[in-house]
Amino acid sequence: MGRALGVDVGTVRVGLALSDPDGVLATPLDTLDGAPDTADGTAALVARLAERAGAEDCDTVVVGLPRALSGRDTASTAHARAVAEALQNAGLTVELWDERLSSVEAERALIGAGRRRKERRHTRDRVAAAIILQGWLDAHRGPAHGK
Repeated sequence: MGRALGVDVGTVRVGLALSDPDGVLATPLDTLDGAPDTADGTAALVARLAERAGAEDCDTVVVGLPRALSGRDTASTAHARAVAEALQNAGLTVELWDERLSSVEAERALIGAGRRRKERRHTRDRVAAAIILQGWLDAHRGPAHGK
């Protein structure tokens, strides 16, 4: 397994996380400005994500799939699926990963670390992306890695 890029898609902010080359540990990477849920907005976001995946030498992009707690799809789910499909059409290997409560978990971790509200707002999305990516990494490690 090579490097993977984790993506927490949003219309206001998009969080990014990066795995280590061995696919064991996810680290928060960056926060991009979000893109509106339109064809042009999705295309612009996908271009930035594809460029970043290439720059970071990622062979997989893991896109968080935001579902309602009930498991139902929402408007945000449709937007994330559209981004994932466009990334696949751009030639990238894309995996969708359930991200329910990742933002809540990220917020709790940042509060626990003593981050102020303004700091949390600017880092929450990349921490959520790391939580999404770490869940995917943990699920895809084989028996040789202790799973």
